[in-house]
Amino acid sequence: MKTVRQIAEEIVAREGGFVNDPDDPGGATNHGVTIHTMRRLGLDLTGDGRVDAADVRALGRAQAVDIYIRHYFDAPGLARLPDCLQPSVFDMFVNAGSNAIRILQQMLARMGYETTVDGALGPQTAKHAHQAAARDPALLADAYGIERRNYYYRLADGRPASRKYARRQNGGKGGWILRAEEFISPRFHLSDADHRKRVAAWG
Repeated sequence: MKTVRQIAEEIVAREGGFVNDPDDPGGATNHGVTIHTMRRLGLDLTGDGRVDAADVRALGRAQAVDIYIRHYFDAPGLARLPDCLQPSVFDMFVNAGSNAIRILQQMLARMGYETTVDGALGPQTAKHAHQAAARDPALLADAYGIERRNYYYRLADGRPASRKYARRQNGGKGGWILRAEEFISPRFHLSDADHRKRVAAWG
């Protein structure tokens, strides 16, 4: 079992360096940490009295790891989840905030657990996640990864500007889909043909 810090370091590596993509609602981002997050945390790294893209660019890798652990793992209480879910939910929380918990809750509800879908990881959600994990932890982790993948496809369905994150220019799987499948067993990965069929309606 990897430590939380090891998982966070992998997330930082996965996120990459500084980008400022106008199609990304997150705005300027470095190591996956957005300018909105830095403003919320008051991280004026340049000391000029404001938090802007220069501060985002100045963010170090170790600082990003600490932010992830403190604000995206500890704060939402992800340690309450079974070990099999922690890496994927942590990665998703960095990428999609409380939607990471909402996706889990929706999945648990469909599995028959009376789980409130509110995006908050309370004792009810944690209890049901542990109950599901006791049945088959590997399959639960796969199921959550598939839910993530479906979430990204749906997001791109409704927001054409985001489709480049789910589909490459050559039609193959984009970064969002590949990211979700890092947490899914190979037997449940979509074939290239199935992926292309899924996104065909995007034109």
